[in-house]
Amino acid sequence: MTDTYNKPLPLPDEASQPFFDGLVNDTLMLQHCRTCDSWMWPVTQRCRNCLSADVEWASSSGRATLYSFALVHQVYHPGFADDVPYNVAFVDLDEGVRMTTNVVGVENDELRVGMKLIATFEHVGEGQVIPKFKPAA
Repeated sequence: MTDTYNKPLPLPDEASQPFFDGLVNDTLMLQHCRTCDSWMWPVTQRCRNCLSADVEWASSSGRATLYSFALVHQVYHPGFADDVPYNVAFVDLDEGVRMTTNVVGVENDELRVGMKLIATFEHVGEGQVIPKFKPAA
């Protein structure tokens, strides 16, 4: 856990709270349609594929592939000043959804589209966890 975390944190709402509850337990939760077996992200009330309301929260595998990334060189928030340049990445989870995240555990110049990744969890405060991805072993 980081002693002082001075970056902005997401604010869960009622709809997204199960996602954030899963993070506390190092689990990446996604919505899953029981009718057509589709996975969804971001949070929705109905399945994007079949429009069913029979949607549940379920654990994802945490496995992903790097779809794309950009390196941020500008300090847009003082909390990121020591991190520039840092990456902002799009990853495709094995369940078929795309998330925005950061890839850690590898130098930015070693990032490659198509590289296999696995979820990791940065515990930044009491009950506050940021999901990130690292190269799969």
